[in-house]
This record gives sequence, C-alpha cells and structure tokens, in this order.
Amino acid sequence: MAELAKRREQQLELGIQSESNERSSWEKLRDWWLPVEHVLYDRTLVWLAFGLLAFGFVMVSSASFPIAERLTDNPFHFVIRHSMYLALGIGLLATVVQIPVDWWMKGSYALLFGALGALLLVLIVGHEVNGARRWIKVGPMTLQVAEVAKLCFLVYLSSYLKRYMNSVQENLREFIKPLAVMSIFAVLLLMQPDFGSVAVMVSIAIGMLFLAGARLWQFFAMLIALAAVLTLLIIQEPYRMKRVTSFLDPWQDPFGSGYQLTQSLMAFGRGDWLGQGLGNSIQKLQYLPEAHTDFIMAVVGEELGFVGIIGVLLAVFAIVLRALWIGRRALRTNASFGAFIAYGIGIWFAFQALVNIGAAAGMLPTKGLTLPLISYGGTSLLVSCVALGLLLRIDYEVRVATIKVARGVGKTASARRRRVRT
Repeated sequence: MAELAKRREQQLELGIQSESNERSSWEKLRDWWLPVEHVLYDRTLVWLAFGLLAFGFVMVSSASFPIAERLTDNPFHFVIRHSMYLALGIGLLATVVQIPVDWWMKGSYALLFGALGALLLVLIVGHEVNGARRWIKVGPMTLQVAEVAKLCFLVYLSSYLKRYMNSVQENLREFIKPLAVMSIFAVLLLMQPDFGSVAVMVSIAIGMLFLAGARLWQFFAMLIALAAVLTLLIIQEPYRMKRVTSFLDPWQDPFGSGYQLTQSLMAFGRGDWLGQGLGNSIQKLQYLPEAHTDFIMAVVGEELGFVGIIGVLLAVFAIVLRALWIGRRALRTNASFGAFIAYGIGIWFAFQALVNIGAAAGMLPTKGLTLPLISYGGTSLLVSCVALGLLLRIDYEVRVATIKVARGVGKTASARRRRVRT
C-alpha cells in the first residue's frame, strides 16, 4: 500500500510538471501579470515599482554629477541625498503596507486639517527658492508641503465619496462640498505659488468624482468652470503666460523664455533611436537647467534614446493600470474607500507623468512637476512610496477578503453535501 501511494504521488508530480511545461508563454505572462489569489501581495506592482526606483537612481546619478560639482564641489551630493530619500521611502512603503486601510479612513479629517495647517505654515516660515515659498526645512531634510497635501486630499476625498457616494450622484450640494475643500487647497497653493500642484489636485478631483458617478451636466459644468478659472490664472501672471506661449515656438527666443525647452529638444534629437549611451549626455553638462529633476526625461532620451523613453512610459503606465485594476477589484468586494484611493493614485501618477514628459518633449507648457519614482525630489519620492504602500495594502486586504469568501462558499457546499448524505 505504501509503495502504491508513493507511485501515485510521483505520477501526480509528473502530471503537474508536464502541465506546467505545456503552458504557453502567453499563459505564463498572464499568470505573472494577474497573479492567483493565494499570492497575498501584488508581485507585478512590487517589481514595477522597485524597477522604476532603481532606474530613477541610476538616471539621477547620471544627470546630477555636473550640477552637483558646480554647486557643492561634490559630484556625489545629489546621489547621496537621493540614496537617503530612497532608503527612507522604501522604509515608509514597508511600514504603510502594515497599516490597515480603515486607519486611513478614520484619520482622513485629521490628515485634511494637518495638510491645511502645513500649507499655512509654509507661507509663514517656509524656505524660499527663486521667489517660491514651498519648502519647510526639517533637520537635514527639505519637505515640500504640496506633495503631502496631494496625498492627504486624496485620502479625504476617498473617505467623503465612501460616505456620500449616493448623495454626490443625486444632490448638487454634496457634489460641491469636496470642490469647496479643493478650492481652499488651491488658494493656499497659489499663494506659494505652485500652479502645477493645483493642476494635479484638480485632475484627481475631476477623475474621482466622475468615477463616483457624478451626473454628466455637473461634470461638464465643473470642467467649464475650472477651464475658465485656470485661463484667468494664466492670464493674470506674466510668467505663466510666457510659459504657455513659449512652448508653441521656443525657437523664437532660444536664449530667453524658450531656452530650457530648446535644450531639452536638442537632447531628444541627439538620442535618436538607441541613445548616446548611459552617462554620455552633453545637455546635462549645465546646458539644460533642472536636468536631474523636471527634465530628467530629456537626459533619458539623450542617453537611452527612443527605446529608453518607451520603456519608461510602459513601466509608469503599467503601474497606473495596476492601480485601476486594484480599484476595480476593491469595488467588487464592497471596499469602496480603498477603491477610490486606488483610482485616485492611478489618476495622480498618470496625469503627473503625462505633464512631466509632455513638458520635456515640448507638447505641453513647462511646469515644475516631477516624474513619479524617477526624478530627483525627496518629498515626491517619499510620498510616491507611501502611495505605493497604500496600493499594496488595499490589494492585500482585497485578496484576504476574496480567500475568506471562497473558503466560506467551500464550507457551505461541503455542509450541504454532508446533509444530503445523511
């Protein structure tokens, strides 16, 4: 009997191996992209995130040597600081994964008022750079409050839609309330001034309200009103108007308002299909301003070419698709708060990546927004890691809930079978 059982086990193992060998490459890719339920963390999202973080470290190192040597006489200055933020960000990601999603729901109003208080504080004691007061120094670190405010507003809006989703769909007053909160954030951000963060926050609000089922006439009325307000804000400030008009024809003033964009376009042109090779960019040699932050994609294009740009785009928007997929699965398990957070993070990353890359390529006006997970920027990197930790936690709780439901169904079915037998 023991030998017979052993043979059956061997046959079963051989059968499983043959089935795995017979699986096509498409099935293997599908299983990697859509892992089975018993995998408690979204490994696809983890690999994409760590891949982009590693790539960002390499590109920040490559792009920052010249400017670091000029400013600090230490070519590794920005590399060291980025390494510090990277280690802290991974630690935050690992910590946030351990925090239940309900904690964020309960603390949404505390986060909201904390963000508003920080935005007021930065106007009083903030560190000023190039006429903008956006940073608070905390020891050796410099905290950009607007990045934290985006995440806090996203959590607040998700909790609001969780509680009042039906009212938002039917009642105009409930639809306007989150927009009023967003307006307060926008005023405080414009006082810094930080027009880019306002645009990101508006895109998050519009996308989440649309996904929550806002009526079309409310949605289009909001879009028209926001377009009118943004137009007035652009016309009001000459430097904003110059940014908007200069990207249409940067070669009209290549050494003035169009200088940064013309240097970025030169970098893209030199990159061609396969690039000049890692570390071989010429534009980063103090020709292209902000090469390691807002215009890092120009350095990627010059050193790694069109192929490198496509690779970055695919990785970033794969993370966006994962976020939307996690949000859809959360809605199916009635975890609407986690679903709205996942949707909001997806919208946030997609919009900020589009604006950053579009500005570097001359398709959009120049705007000071970092490329998530890649550009140099300590607060942006930390907040992006927190957002990724939230996504992984939401996915984890959805998977656990799905497994519990499946086990409950299995127990019910087995109990029915036992009753039938008796």
